Amino acid sequence: MHDEAAKALEAAHQHALTWLSSLQDRPVPPREDAAQVAERLGRELPEGPTDPRDVLDLLAEAGEPGLAAIPSGRFFGFVMGGSHPAALAADWLTSAWDQNAGLRTVTPAAMAVEDVAEAWVVDLLGLPHGSPVGFVTGGTMANFTGLAAGRGAVLDRAGWDVATQGLAGSPGVRVLVGQERHDSVDLVLRYLGLGAPELVAVDDQGRLDIAALSAALEEGDGGPTMVVLQAGNIHSGAFDPMTEAIEVAHAHGAWVHVDGAFGLFAAASPAYRPLIAGYEAADSWATDAHKTLNVPYDCGLVVVRDPAALRAAMSMHGDYLIRDAAGDPFEKVPELSRRNRAAPVWAVLRALGRQGVADLVDRLAARARAFAEGIAAIEGAEVLNDVVFTQVCATFGEDAVTEDVVRRMLVDGTAWTTGSRWHGRAVLRVSVSNWSTTEEDVARTLAALRTAVAEARAAAR
Repeated sequence: MHDEAAKALEAAHQHALTWLSSLQDRPVPPREDAAQVAERLGRELPEGPTDPRDVLDLLAEAGEPGLAAIPSGRFFGFVMGGSHPAALAADWLTSAWDQNAGLRTVTPAAMAVEDVAEAWVVDLLGLPHGSPVGFVTGGTMANFTGLAAGRGAVLDRAGWDVATQGLAGSPGVRVLVGQERHDSVDLVLRYLGLGAPELVAVDDQGRLDIAALSAALEEGDGGPTMVVLQAGNIHSGAFDPMTEAIEVAHAHGAWVHVDGAFGLFAAASPAYRPLIAGYEAADSWATDAHKTLNVPYDCGLVVVRDPAALRAAMSMHGDYLIRDAAGDPFEKVPELSRRNRAAPVWAVLRALGRQGVADLVDRLAARARAFAEGIAAIEGAEVLNDVVFTQVCATFGEDAVTEDVVRRMLVDGTAWTTGSRWHGRAVLRVSVSNWSTTEEDVARTLAALRTAVAEARAAAR
């Protein structure tokens, strides 16, 4: 190895270990903003070269005050899992290997890892055997890819080839989704040129109302249609009633896509699989492996029942490409060039095994229940959702008091909990997503929360 490379990697290793060892005790919010960190980094591009080790030292030392302790067991602000040790280490190795995981013949080791990881994901989640898995950047692009396959399939049934004819002049595609869908679904539909979705009524936990879905489908003209279901409401954690919704949608010829950014892995736990019962009958599924599965960022998973529909939406051709008769990974994702995202997925599944993944899911949900019980014990606090999975939404009286509690929690720094609005009320939202969250982390966060509530109420008097 070149001496400069060895020194740079050693610096990265030492800085990484220092960072990880700080997570237990450091405040969760960053101490400096982006402008302050940029000044530390130096805004002027140097005229000459800098030793790589010095570059790594500067990056680590300048960036440290601006780092949020997202990998900490006390980060509950968004659905952001940490990185399991096996997955993190595999991700480091992935960068060192530097394989372009697009062509099977060119990078066979990367392809072997992806083939095995693909089979394990399909098996673990109980999805149809042989369904291809695309390893994309995250949950948004997983939704994009699954819905792109669906768009092509439903238009093809109507005699329209979107790949050659585009969307102008097409019959169009109706997309029905619950009122409390994640906003990234709307974003993806814009990417796909489909415009805003038609919103269907939901119940008080955000679950799709089957009668409303059936009525909306009946009102259509029978043209190309897709229905997007949700596995894990961002506020309540609730799951759409999969069996009934898929049956109704398929009866009307609709493609059904399941947005399971964090909830899809409920299927890996015997205890929580009933929440998602029937979902295997859908046509495509999406999840973000950085969430419940706890692999590093830049790893979403999309699964499509029909391999031909996925290839039709994503594949491209080039005479210079070395194609393989078994098929190539770039035919399943939006990118031609990409890192080997399957490696950290393979690593965490190999490290945990089937039972370990189930235990991980169960543990996250148990921590959420502990939060709900602890919050409910605070005088005047109210947990607004049925805590069925990993999400907790609470209020502490008037909106102004709840908003002040959220602010004080961030100032305190013990944990990161985020404010939001749900059903017209200000809420504090707790998302339990990190493999390393302990009972002590929950207890420390609840203690800080009790103090924040007391202070906010005293200030409001």
